[in-house]
Amino acid sequence: MAFDANKNMITAAFVQQFHDSFEIATQQKDSRLQGAVHDRGQITGSAFTINDMGTIEMNQITTRFGDTVWDVPEAGTRNALMADYGLFVPVEKRDLRKLIANPQGPYMALTLSACNRKKDDVIYRALIDAIPRKTEDNGAYTNVALPATQKIVAGGTGMTKAKLIAAKAMFRRNECDEQNGEELYFTYNADMLTQILSDTTLTSADFMAVKMLQEGALSTKWLGFNWIAYEKLDVTGTATTAAAWCKSAVHFGTGAEYNIDIGPRRDKNNTIQISVDASYGAGRANESKVVAIDFVG
Repeated sequence: MAFDANKNMITAAFVQQFHDSFEIATQQKDSRLQGAVHDRGQITGSAFTINDMGTIEMNQITTRFGDTVWDVPEAGTRNALMADYGLFVPVEKRDLRKLIANPQGPYMALTLSACNRKKDDVIYRALIDAIPRKTEDNGAYTNVALPATQKIVAGGTGMTKAKLIAAKAMFRRNECDEQNGEELYFTYNADMLTQILSDTTLTSADFMAVKMLQEGALSTKWLGFNWIAYEKLDVTGTATTAAAWCKSAVHFGTGAEYNIDIGPRRDKNNTIQISVDASYGAGRANESKVVAIDFVG
């Protein structure tokens, strides 16, 4: 088993007096996407609902004392399921005596980082995956996928200027951009960053802030989007799927947030075990507020 092959890692890391300058392995430590969606806070139960409603328009009245004409907007209820997650880390009891510093500090940082990354995974999946929706109280739920009209295909090319402009135009066309008080967000990974910074049409003064060229990073706000680094974008064949969305497009809920338990495992020779559990759920509220952009990495 994988655990047997790595059972001496803790001892090897700490016996050599590296405990006073222990460095956590390179990783994403914070949740980057949670602040970019509508946070519903604490959720009780196994799921929460998201209500959506279509638009209606004013009609001209041409007949005096005519019949009332009703305009009933389309409405539906979506079901965002909660899921439980856990993490269990063993700390050899004999290793505690070899340390000046308590190892639970860096280990707790590792587990907290894992929880925050899981939040981002849940939110990203909610952006691009189907969500159960019903239109009647007693009706059945039907999975609603992100429609083809909200997707920009790879077309055998990387992340180009044309794709970025097309994504921005979709939000304008759907009346869900900054003109309507929406905050727009865009995920990117290392491959996408390389392509954008290497594109001379995008790195010209007309398209990119000087600061972006100086720092070699995407500006926090560019082309109307807030850019968020996320390295776990879906890869299908040669195509990678980035997501652009409005803050109101996804609802995120927390059932249990980072519950911690530290104690001895009697069945494992009193090995100290750090255990963490959490419960998260997210669901897309409106397909018109999400755009999936495929590119060749």
